[in-house]
Amino acid sequence: MTPIGSKVFNRKDRACVDTLRLLAVDMVEKAKSGHPGFPLGAAPMAYVLWARFLRHDPSRPDWPDRDRFVLSAGHGSALLYAFLHLAGYGLTMDDLKNFRQWGSPTPGHPERGLTPGVEATTGPLGHGMAMGVGLALAERHMAARFNRPGFAIFDHHTYALVSDGDLMEGVASEAASLAGNQGLGKLIYLYDSNDMTIEGHASLTFSEDVRVRFTAYNWHVSLVSDGEDLQSVKVALDAAKQETDRPTLIICRTKLGAGSPKEDTPGAHGEPLGAEGLSATRAHYGYGDKGPFFVDERVAKHFREQAQARAAARARWEETLAAYGREHPVLAAELKRRLGALLPDGLDQALAASARAAFPKGASVATRVASGKAINILAKSLPELIGGSADLAPSNKTLIEGEDFVGALRPDARNFHFGVREQGMGAILNGLALHGGLIPYGGTFLVFSDFLRPAVRLSALMAQKVVYVLTHDSVGVGEDGPTHQPVEHLAALRAIPDLVVMRPADAHETVAAWGLAVAGPGPTALILSRQNLPTLHPDEYPMVTEGVAKGAYVLSPSEGPEPGAIIVATGSEVHLALAAQGLLRGKRDVRVVSMPSWELFERQPAGYKETVFPAAVTRRLALEAGRAMGWERYAGPGGKILSIETFGRSAPAGVIFGNLGFTAENVARLADSLFG
Repeated sequence: MTPIGSKVFNRKDRACVDTLRLLAVDMVEKAKSGHPGFPLGAAPMAYVLWARFLRHDPSRPDWPDRDRFVLSAGHGSALLYAFLHLAGYGLTMDDLKNFRQWGSPTPGHPERGLTPGVEATTGPLGHGMAMGVGLALAERHMAARFNRPGFAIFDHHTYALVSDGDLMEGVASEAASLAGNQGLGKLIYLYDSNDMTIEGHASLTFSEDVRVRFTAYNWHVSLVSDGEDLQSVKVALDAAKQETDRPTLIICRTKLGAGSPKEDTPGAHGEPLGAEGLSATRAHYGYGDKGPFFVDERVAKHFREQAQARAAARARWEETLAAYGREHPVLAAELKRRLGALLPDGLDQALAASARAAFPKGASVATRVASGKAINILAKSLPELIGGSADLAPSNKTLIEGEDFVGALRPDARNFHFGVREQGMGAILNGLALHGGLIPYGGTFLVFSDFLRPAVRLSALMAQKVVYVLTHDSVGVGEDGPTHQPVEHLAALRAIPDLVVMRPADAHETVAAWGLAVAGPGPTALILSRQNLPTLHPDEYPMVTEGVAKGAYVLSPSEGPEPGAIIVATGSEVHLALAAQGLLRGKRDVRVVSMPSWELFERQPAGYKETVFPAAVTRRLALEAGRAMGWERYAGPGGKILSIETFGRSAPAGVIFGNLGFTAENVARLADSLFG
């Protein structure tokens, strides 16, 4: 075994490291699947961080001022679960033995909300690293907003354990570049540099000088040449905490599958060691006479003692918070509201009243512009609302007026320059939301939601309240052509479970959609128009605000008690439906349904759904300027769908819509044809 390196660490520490290693490989072996190589190599650096630096309390995993730890290399989850078990987070030995099994709190990759102590759902490489940037930005922002002399309510660090694979991913580069630009001095990453991937040596594809690269990003970079040397890891972490103006990357040279027969081979990455290999590994670390899932009492006692000390530190913080409440009662009340994810009373009424004043009858407003107004209406009541765009704020209308841009000199600001980094922006938004106390939003064009998609999927997996402002929503983009005209993107977003997609038809629906987005428990994608759309004023369309919450509603009823046909549409196409209804008046009795959100509609009781789409009315026409996928459930077997099944063209928007059949006359003709 490699020597410890200093008397600061002792045999007990080494026993703790090796226990973490062997618990992890035992979990993988019992599951007959998993990744033993990472835990074997990274356990020493992880232990130093967890035992000597991480500020946390297992009895209060939600302590607001805890340090955040993200296992960006999520495939190494067995190592994290071993620590959470020993540290007292409530994971039992049986939970470890049920690694990767149905219903277990120890899934193959860490899942936020499933396992106490897991700060972020990771596995898609690079995303944990990028979410850490959001967590660090959130800590700095909350400290600037709430800390007062003598009261450091927020004063914690964000740590992550990252791998070669993390650093190869583009999302990591996007986030690291922004982190350096922002000067995030409380962001510290340990890099498990083992030069090995599934296909072979990392140098096959990854030969860059990481130290030079991150130095160029404005990071403080240090090197631990032997990742087994606990004292060297500690020295590097001490130095990182002293660096307050730049994030830190600590490069630790390790061996994949250290101590196993598969050491330094690709086979150590993602397959069990096997009975013989595991026996040899256990013998290498001096546990040859011990069976699987063995924990020495001195190791268990050491972790119990640490848990007691950490609970005491958290209790002292609670005392500080109580004193803060007496000294600064207004701030303390606001902090309590925000950490409890509670909205101010009367927010919905204030939104509706503001919308009435801002968008009168006869107005014509692009929904992206209405969204910008909604952001600023909300920002006055919701100081936790914070966000920006991927270099598109003038087009996305995402600027909070009167607020500065977030930076090292203005950490309390609320506007972000994310740069042309859509995926990085999405992952950082997730980190901002994960921290608590903030409602983040980010904007780009709908067509670029492809770049965002992995981050959006993680938002939904983690049930995080992130608002995606996706503008320029159709071929109505016009002259920019098919590269910028989304066609398949609505269907792709709707395919993500637990993501609410809303495509409002006018300014009032847009404001209502924003109200639902900030109130909802998970992520929301707002799909917004570039072009102006007529206002559907509540005086003329009384259901326009209430109806959005139901996902679909009767916007314009038929003349008779039961419609002869139904035209259902979203966004800009709702106005085509209304125009077609007018053209058919006196000839065909048609109902117009606005359907801003499939997801919200599907949550409604069957009785309500029947009032919108009576089963007896089989003549239905669905309109949307995108792929038809999914619309068949609302058009029904007797209905038709007017969609776009091809890429767009470069031309004025009206010309494109006309050539693709999106005119009032063609919609009326299609609706009329339903009658045979």
